[in-house]
Amino acid sequence: MQLEIFQVDAFSAEPFGGNPAAVIPLDSWLPDDVLQRIAEENNLSETAYFVRTGETYDLRWFTPSVEVDLCGHATLASAYVLFEQLGEQAEVLRFNTRSGELRVSRGADGLLAMDFPAKQPVAIEPPAGLLEALGLSGVDTIYQSDDYVLVVDDVALIEPLTPDFVALSAFPVRGIAVTAAGRGYDFVTRWFGPNVGVNEDPVTGSAHTSLAPIWAERLGKASLSCEQGGARKGQLHCQVPGNGRVIISGRAALYLRGSVFI
Repeated sequence: MQLEIFQVDAFSAEPFGGNPAAVIPLDSWLPDDVLQRIAEENNLSETAYFVRTGETYDLRWFTPSVEVDLCGHATLASAYVLFEQLGEQAEVLRFNTRSGELRVSRGADGLLAMDFPAKQPVAIEPPAGLLEALGLSGVDTIYQSDDYVLVVDDVALIEPLTPDFVALSAFPVRGIAVTAAGRGYDFVTRWFGPNVGVNEDPVTGSAHTSLAPIWAERLGKASLSCEQGGARKGQLHCQVPGNGRVIISGRAALYLRGSVFI
């Protein structure tokens, strides 16, 4: 069997930035163990698969180790493939996913805008050992949704972080985000997810369903410029319209188009 594969750098206008995702269009679903083994072989933070169903697409995402409920950058990459590589003419794409229907529309200046459900994180006390595992000593507030979100006062603390990933994997959350205002953006973030097989994700669109509402409230603004990443970074724009949704926008660039043989 031969499958077409695209590798797309999401949340970047050019290759070698943002977050790479593999995208594989399918005519019908393969067995789950095959989907997982392809994702493991690709060894990217996410491999996305979609199947057309009438006017919509069924969309699933796999890390090298597990299927996940929501992935922003691989959704952006899938929309880019449909719009820019496969000739999709619709102005709005509708994806059926484990997180409900997600919509991606063509925006201005090459931006793709994803309409995701907002998360409502709650403030919590620091879980025992979390700050030590991250190598942090000072934190303003810690929130919990799917992830722990740690807001720090000094953006300079984020770049040099070298977490203990084994220790982080003991915490019962999808991932850990460390975020601060500054560096020319409304906020910047690094995100660590050893529990889902991704020690550090360069740009995590789904994490911004929690991050954007937090920063919208803290900064008193509904439109936010964002950057995420350590050595490799990508850029996003988030809108929090106050209707329980977050609009996450970004660009994408094609790196590779080829075939998978199984």
